[in-house]
Amino acid sequence: MEGDIFNTAHIDSRVLLVFQKSLLQAQDILNQNRLLINEINQNHESKMPDNLNRNVGLIRELNNNIRRVVDLYADLSGSFTKSRDASSEGDSSSGTLKSDGKANQKRIRSS
Repeated sequence: MEGDIFNTAHIDSRVLLVFQKSLLQAQDILNQNRLLINEINQNHESKMPDNLNRNVGLIRELNNNIRRVVDLYADLSGSFTKSRDASSEGDSSSGTLKSDGKANQKRIRSS
Protein backbone atom coordinates (compact mmCIF):
# COMPACT_ATOMS: atom_id res chain seq x y z
CA MET A 1 0.00 0.00 0.00
CA GLU A 2 3.05 2.23 0.14
CA GLY A 3 1.88 3.82 3.40
CA ASP A 4 -1.11 5.46 1.76
CA ILE A 5 -4.25 4.97 3.86
CA PHE A 6 -6.58 5.88 1.00
CA ASN A 7 -5.31 3.35 -1.52
CA THR A 8 -7.90 3.65 -4.29
CA ALA A 9 -7.27 0.07 -5.37
CA HIS A 10 -8.85 -1.13 -2.11
CA ILE A 11 -11.61 1.41 -1.56
CA ASP A 12 -14.67 1.67 -3.75
CA SER A 13 -14.81 4.91 -5.74
CA ARG A 14 -18.34 5.50 -4.47
CA VAL A 15 -17.04 5.49 -0.90
CA LEU A 16 -14.36 8.00 -1.87
CA LEU A 17 -17.02 10.29 -3.32
CA VAL A 18 -18.96 10.13 -0.05
CA PHE A 19 -15.77 10.97 1.88
CA GLN A 20 -15.05 13.87 -0.43
CA LYS A 21 -18.59 15.23 -0.14
CA SER A 22 -18.55 14.97 3.67
CA LEU A 23 -15.13 16.59 3.96
CA LEU A 24 -16.24 19.46 1.72
CA GLN A 25 -19.36 19.93 3.86
CA ALA A 26 -17.23 20.01 7.00
CA GLN A 27 -14.83 22.49 5.41
CA ASP A 28 -17.71 24.78 4.41
CA ILE A 29 -19.05 24.73 7.97
CA LEU A 30 -15.58 25.41 9.39
CA ASN A 31 -15.18 28.37 7.02
CA GLN A 32 -18.54 29.68 8.18
CA ASN A 33 -17.39 29.24 11.79
CA ARG A 34 -14.31 31.34 11.11
CA LEU A 35 -16.56 34.17 9.90
CA LEU A 36 -18.85 33.77 12.92
CA ILE A 37 -15.90 33.90 15.30
CA ASN A 38 -14.59 37.05 13.63
CA GLU A 39 -18.00 38.72 13.96
CA ILE A 40 -18.35 37.58 17.58
CA ASN A 41 -14.92 39.06 18.39
CA GLN A 42 -15.75 42.36 16.67
CA ASN A 43 -19.05 42.59 18.53
CA HIS A 44 -17.34 41.82 21.82
CA GLU A 45 -14.65 44.45 21.24
CA SER A 46 -17.28 47.08 20.37
CA LYS A 47 -18.97 46.56 23.77
CA MET A 48 -22.18 47.96 22.25
CA PRO A 49 -25.27 46.39 23.91
CA ASP A 50 -26.95 45.51 20.60
CA ASN A 51 -23.80 43.80 19.31
CA LEU A 52 -23.35 41.91 22.58
CA ASN A 53 -26.96 40.72 22.40
CA ARG A 54 -26.40 39.61 18.82
CA ASN A 55 -23.47 37.48 20.02
CA VAL A 56 -25.88 35.22 21.91
CA GLY A 57 -27.44 34.05 18.63
CA LEU A 58 -24.09 33.90 16.87
CA ILE A 59 -22.61 31.72 19.61
CA ARG A 60 -25.62 29.38 19.42
CA GLU A 61 -25.13 29.13 15.66
CA LEU A 62 -21.42 28.44 16.19
CA ASN A 63 -22.20 25.67 18.71
CA ASN A 64 -24.70 24.07 16.33
CA ASN A 65 -22.14 24.19 13.53
CA ILE A 66 -19.56 22.52 15.74
CA ARG A 67 -22.05 19.73 16.50
CA ARG A 68 -22.66 19.29 12.78
CA VAL A 69 -18.92 18.99 12.08
CA VAL A 70 -18.50 16.46 14.90
CA ASP A 71 -21.40 14.43 13.46
CA LEU A 72 -19.90 14.57 9.96
CA TYR A 73 -16.52 13.35 11.24
CA ALA A 74 -18.19 10.59 13.28
CA ASP A 75 -20.11 9.45 10.19
CA LEU A 76 -16.89 9.54 8.15
CA SER A 77 -15.10 7.47 10.73
CA GLY A 78 -17.87 4.88 10.78
CA SER A 79 -18.05 4.77 6.98
CA PHE A 80 -14.30 4.37 6.69
CA THR A 81 -14.28 1.55 9.24
CA LYS A 82 -17.15 -0.24 7.47
CA SER A 83 -15.52 0.08 4.05
CA ARG A 84 -12.17 -1.09 5.42
CA ASP A 85 -13.80 -4.06 7.14
CA ALA A 86 -15.72 -4.94 3.99
CA SER A 87 -12.58 -4.80 1.86
CA SER A 88 -10.60 -6.90 4.36
CA GLU A 89 -13.40 -9.50 4.43
CA GLY A 90 -13.16 -9.74 0.67
CA ASP A 91 -9.39 -10.14 0.91
CA SER A 92 -9.53 -12.80 3.64
CA SER A 93 -11.92 -15.04 1.74
CA SER A 94 -9.34 -15.71 -0.95
CA GLY A 95 -6.62 -16.73 1.51
CA THR A 96 -3.86 -15.10 3.51
CA LEU A 97 -0.10 -14.87 3.44
CA LYS A 98 2.04 -16.59 6.05
CA SER A 99 5.01 -14.75 7.52
CA ASP A 100 7.26 -16.61 5.05
CA GLY A 101 5.30 -15.07 2.16
CA LYS A 102 3.65 -18.33 1.05
CA ALA A 103 -0.08 -18.37 0.45
CA ASN A 104 -2.30 -20.04 3.02
CA GLN A 105 -5.41 -21.04 1.07
CA LYS A 106 -8.55 -21.89 3.04
CA ARG A 107 -9.97 -25.29 2.34
CA ILE A 108 -13.70 -25.64 1.88
CA ARG A 109 -15.15 -28.88 3.26
CA SER A 110 -17.99 -30.58 1.49
CA SER A 111 -20.74 -31.94 3.70
